[in-house]
Parts: sequence; structure tokens; C-alpha cells
Amino acid sequence: MGARVLSTTHGSHRGAFAGVDWVLFLVVGTIWGSSFLLMAIGLEVFRPGLVTWLRVLFGASALWVAPGARAPIERRDRARLLLLSITWVVIPFTLFPLAQGSVNSAIAGMLNGAAPIFTAVIATILLRRPPGSRQLIGIPLGFVGVAAIALSAAGQGPSQVGGVVLILVATICYGIAFNVATPLQQRYGSLPVMARILTIGAVLTAPLGLVSISGSRFAWSALAATGAVGVLGTGVAFVLMGRLVGRVGPTRASIVGYLIPVVALGLGVLLRHDEVGSFAVAGVALVILGAYLTSRREIAEVGSSRSKSATVVP
Repeated sequence: MGARVLSTTHGSHRGAFAGVDWVLFLVVGTIWGSSFLLMAIGLEVFRPGLVTWLRVLFGASALWVAPGARAPIERRDRARLLLLSITWVVIPFTLFPLAQGSVNSAIAGMLNGAAPIFTAVIATILLRRPPGSRQLIGIPLGFVGVAAIALSAAGQGPSQVGGVVLILVATICYGIAFNVATPLQQRYGSLPVMARILTIGAVLTAPLGLVSISGSRFAWSALAATGAVGVLGTGVAFVLMGRLVGRVGPTRASIVGYLIPVVALGLGVLLRHDEVGSFAVAGVALVILGAYLTSRREIAEVGSSRSKSATVVP
């Protein structure tokens, strides 16, 4: 949930997935898909603002350890980094914990699967170009799926509606951020950009986090879960995803994005007994199909670049 575009140079392996590729695929998809469950555990004793702040702090710390994170970024791009931090980190990372106070982790993860759809819509508006034939099918399918998930959640009470709205706003912010991030990550790579926007985000979310300490209780399980969202979801998974993209290319690696809502749904139902109706399950299937069709043209364009490539992460 917190990152989506990862840049890397092209590797030499472009054939079918080898054994190590499947391991990387499953590990990355499981880490990102479990983020919603881990946040739900953190929210059991921490207030939402504290979960947000700790997640950003842990994530920034993990990325600064990674090789390549300290590569310089030109002064002229600092304003874009600030915008990116607000739309990719501050707003969505704040809204998701707030939403999960009323919406279960399974619903949150399923709705997050619509990020590629909003990204394509915003790209179409910004670039003023008509969508491709696959997008003309995928975008409406995805929105129908989102509507099905939202209606299923709304049927469980008025508070669920507010949570769904917050998640959709967060996902739209991801769509804006991913379009802003693409040229930066093509120029500098993913790690330097992510390390800096998370550091900015840690500063901007600090007041909310500090205020939230007084209303929170301490539990090692909550601290471990929140730390895992930051360290694993933003740190380790980014490094592993870079390895996967380098081995199989961005187009094949991008299928990780379609595993995330499935993992979120499965973990939420199995481990937290989240209630998810058949209407919502059908909705997530439409979201995944819509995201797949919508992202094909964008991925193909990025994959043809000779310098850097982008792929989907939560």
C-alpha cells in the first residue's frame, strides 16, 4: 500500500519464470498483500496517526540502509519530491489507518487493487491522449468492480461507507503520485526517490504521530506489525522487487500487483475472520481483470524504454 513504482535497469533474463523468480514473486506479493493485516494489528492498540508515523519512520530507515539510496538528486526536483511525498506518503498513509477503523483489512486490500485503474485515468487526463482499446475495456470493468466492493461494504453499516471513501481518496492519490514519480524514477532510480520522500513524509506526519501517542497503548505485537509494514513492505520488498524486475523485465514482474488484493483477502478472512460477501469477491475479480487490461498499454510503453522501467507495487 504505500509504494507502487519501482525502477531498475534491464537485466539479461527475459524467459519464463525460473524457480528463484517464483520465490521472489511470492515473497514480494505476500509482503505487500499482508500490509493491510499488519496495519489492522497495529491499530488494535495504536491510534491511526501513530501507525502512520511509525510506518513511515521504519520505511525510511530501511531504505537508507539499502545500497544506492544515497545517490544525489538535483535541486530542481526538490519541489516535485515534496509533492510526491504528500500524494504518495502523507495523505494515503494517513487515510488507510483511519479507514481501517471501520473497514476490515480484506476490503481495504481489495480496494487498493484499483490503483492501476486510477493511474491510467489520471495519465489520460494529464497527457490529454485517448485511452487504448484495452483501457477502454479495463477502466469501466475496474470501476464496476470497485462499485461492487464498495456496495458490499456499505451494506454492513454507515461507518463502512466513510472508510470506503477514505480508501478511494487514498488510491486516487496513488494514481497522481505514480504519474509524478515516473520521470523522477527514470532519472534517478527508485531507491533515492523513495528514501527521500519517506524522510519528508516522516517530518510531515510527525505532529500527528506525536499527538497520537497519548491516546495509544503499547503492545509488542502492534509495534512488530507496524514495523513490519515499514521495514518489509517499503524496504525489503522494494529491494526484492528490483531483483525480480532485473531478471524477468517489468512486464512479467508487474503481475505481482494482481497478487496483492488476493493475499489481502485471504489473510483477512483466514486470520481475522473478516466478513466479505460474494458480491465483494466478484468485485475484486473485476478489479484485477480491469487493472490487468488497463495497465497493459502503460507497461508496454515503459518496458520499451532503454533506460529505466517501472512496475506495479502497492
